[in-house]
Amino acid sequence: MELTKKTSHGVGIKAVGGRIPDRVVTNAELEELLDTTDEWISKFIGIKERRWSAPDEWTSDLGAAALLDACERAGVSPDSLDLVICGTYTPDHMIPAAAVGIMRKAGIQGVPGFDVNSGGCPGGVFALDVGAKFVKSGDYRRVAVVLADVNTKLFDPEDRTVGVIFGDGAACYLLEPTAPGTGVGSALLASDPSSYHTAYVKREERTWPDGTPKLSAFGNNYSYMHGRSVRDFALEHIPGFVEQLVKAEGMTVEDIDLIIFHQANYHMIEALMEKVGLPWERTFTTVERYGNTSGAGVPLALRDAIDAGRVKPGDNVVLVSFGAGMSHGGTVIRWAAEDDFLLGS
Repeated sequence: MELTKKTSHGVGIKAVGGRIPDRVVTNAELEELLDTTDEWISKFIGIKERRWSAPDEWTSDLGAAALLDACERAGVSPDSLDLVICGTYTPDHMIPAAAVGIMRKAGIQGVPGFDVNSGGCPGGVFALDVGAKFVKSGDYRRVAVVLADVNTKLFDPEDRTVGVIFGDGAACYLLEPTAPGTGVGSALLASDPSSYHTAYVKREERTWPDGTPKLSAFGNNYSYMHGRSVRDFALEHIPGFVEQLVKAEGMTVEDIDLIIFHQANYHMIEALMEKVGLPWERTFTTVERYGNTSGAGVPLALRDAIDAGRVKPGDNVVLVSFGAGMSHGGTVIRWAAEDDFLLGS
């Protein structure tokens, strides 16, 4: 099938790649670093371990590895990409775009790259929707959407609020045209500016107890999150949001075969599944192993679900992300079969 701008086609996820750092940080290790305990983290957060990037490992390193993994899984060359999009709030530098740094390290030339900053955690759906629209336009046929953040490099070493939750990681959706009626549906996106300060990066000078300056890897910038407010927002708004999302696609909640939420907190996901009214068997989590990896959380969980055989052609897969903003987004994917894809290798 020859694609033109007038061609009506879907947008499928050909493959999902990922990269998590090698360093595993357990709750026991955090007990030595922060005023916390394994018992408290397990009871209230549900995380057993998370991955922290090495001092010289940055967003572009993780992102390039995730992109190359996606291409390998799909059996395509990185040179065949038409566009690279990166969803991040931790670019290596303010400019150029992190996407360009990823392309440089992945050996990609001759195509455009740009970033989408939707507030970190919401990026798993927001950036995906941007990439899907480019493929849908007919102007771009194979698009890589990379979600990558080095959250731990924005830590205040004494702040247990973020220290027990976040990890680093990257994932990559590889998008291609598919047969009409298959693939990524229209996204439902929203933001709540009144919750602007619920989760954000503070810019301020901080000092150690002896008065010497304290700096994160991004200087006088530190992650801040009011965890209870995030939880309250999610439990109050997200279940109804899911109902609204599936209704717009002519579905009911019972039609969902697999739903993947932002990997913020294991016990929060348990509560969301109960409120949505679906059995635990219809979700998949990685937060207990990887920590909260920001925008990469949703696609990393999707990648692992695919590897575990939890996704099959024709399934209704729902992705839901939420976080700083308080921005939240969702999309329904009618999972495409191999012969639904319209491009060769």
